[in-house]
Amino acid sequence: MAASGSAIVVGVGPERGLGAALARCFAEKGLHVFIVGRSENKLQSVINNIQQAGGSATYVVADITSETSVNRLFDIIQSRNDTIQVAAYNVDSNIPASFLETGVETFTTLWQQNCLGAFLFAKQLLAIMQTQKQGTVFFTGATGSLRAKPPFTAFAAAKAGLRALAQGLAREFSPQGIHVVHTIIDGVIDGERARHQFPEYVNAKGADGLLQLEAITQTYWAIHQQPPSAWTHELDLRPYKEPF
Repeated sequence: MAASGSAIVVGVGPERGLGAALARCFAEKGLHVFIVGRSENKLQSVINNIQQAGGSATYVVADITSETSVNRLFDIIQSRNDTIQVAAYNVDSNIPASFLETGVETFTTLWQQNCLGAFLFAKQLLAIMQTQKQGTVFFTGATGSLRAKPPFTAFAAAKAGLRALAQGLAREFSPQGIHVVHTIIDGVIDGERARHQFPEYVNAKGADGLLQLEAITQTYWAIHQQPPSAWTHELDLRPYKEPF
């Protein structure tokens, strides 16, 4: 049976990326998907693919670190007057740098994109879901959510903050029927970014050493469908070859 209502995916970039894959997954399940990102060209490409497959979607160019921009985003979302079934905060901005070479601007930017944006998004979203008394929200984390390793110390600090935010939201809103989930992506995703930025590493890992997009989206959807008597708050996903 097709789902009804809407979904939101924040952090949609290239077509072979997790944000776009989640948008396609939610659209295939019958939800109208709002996709949010900074590049209109990339968003339009994802929309075209969803519509060609028979899905329904709207794109919104937004700066998720701006309260004004987030307010505008939710004005657009609420104009559809749909129940928001599921949302994903999938921003994963990273700037590698050794600690002594990390400037205040870099540290602040990473915190704003990975943590502050999640706060602004969640504040609007959970007010709606609280009224609905239902909904699932995913926050996509990373290996750095649990441990910091150079040259990603600033990134890890931001992702650890996101994890703490998700924990607090889960404890406050789960009793109200809202499923808050933190997913730790502990490995490299087989997507456009990895293949473009470090192709030699990707080739060395091989297909079984990378997280496949469709496999990740299957897990997200399965968790969204969990009965409330057995909810998952946090889980980690990695290829079976990945050491941990």
